[in-house]
Amino acid sequence: MLENVNLQRRISKEEYQQALPALQRRLYDLEKACWDHGIPSALIFEGWEAAGKGGSISALTQRLDPRGFKLYSITEPRTHETCYPWLRRFWLRSPNKGEMVIMDRSWYYHVLDERVDKAVTAGECRKAYTDIVEFERMLAADGCVFVKLWFHISKEEQKRRFRATEKDPFEAWQVTARDWRRHEQYEQYLDAAEQMLEMTESGFAPWTIIEATSKWWARRKVFEAAISALENALGGKAPPVQPEPKPKRAAVKPVAEEKKPEKVKPKQEKDKKSKAAKPKTVELKANKAKAGKAAAKALNPAAAKPKPKPETKPAKKAGKTNA
Repeated sequence: MLENVNLQRRISKEEYQQALPALQRRLYDLEKACWDHGIPSALIFEGWEAAGKGGSISALTQRLDPRGFKLYSITEPRTHETCYPWLRRFWLRSPNKGEMVIMDRSWYYHVLDERVDKAVTAGECRKAYTDIVEFERMLAADGCVFVKLWFHISKEEQKRRFRATEKDPFEAWQVTARDWRRHEQYEQYLDAAEQMLEMTESGFAPWTIIEATSKWWARRKVFEAAISALENALGGKAPPVQPEPKPKRAAVKPVAEEKKPEKVKPKQEKDKKSKAAKPKTVELKANKAKAGKAAAKALNPAAAKPKPKPETKPAKKAGKTNA
């Protein structure tokens, strides 16, 4: 069964983010409608470790009313719980009227982990399948809506995610020795999962296989499965789908013409030009002086002649006087 699942299905992050607001708004409206009409629901998250169950639950509950749902993380039973029938702890967590219960792992832990770890015998496992079907039948007869999700990834993909998580110092604690042991038992766990899916499939509590190689594809499919199940349960009581609000257009402001920046010439070029300009200015001044002298000669030729120098008398020599 699971070997025929197409694990290559994917969408881009942009496609998921574009569809997410409408999905969250629709699920919130359905949650409120189920509360108003007293319809309980149970969302069961099962699948491989590191398959993205926690991230999908986080996205699913991000916009829900916290007063309308409860979230349970199921682990192995405590010591005092082993003294009661094994389904007792799940009876105590069953949803009230109008309430939504979300389970990260569930009563299927008994026929998966405990079976692989050989904590239950083959006969006890077969009896557990009957107990589970009857348990879900009673809840469904009381109006409970089941959304059972199996997150499926390949062994290679699981190993890659374990390695990536271990490299992150803030998330490395999530990968334990038990997870690596379960990874080594992938084939045994796969056989147990296929038998579990086959024995517990029913019209009142069907399974939905989530191709979880792409987390964006997986999260969108989780939303779609939950919305579809709640809409079918509400029938004519389901609220109408609200149209998406159109984005407001921003006022268009006139664009001012951009001034072209003045080209700044390098200093070297300026220095060269200034040095080249200096001798030209000296020549111009000399030419202007010559032109002025020529004009003066033309207007007054007498003035242009050089004036004679005055004759100088020889100085008398000082000598002796006769007494």
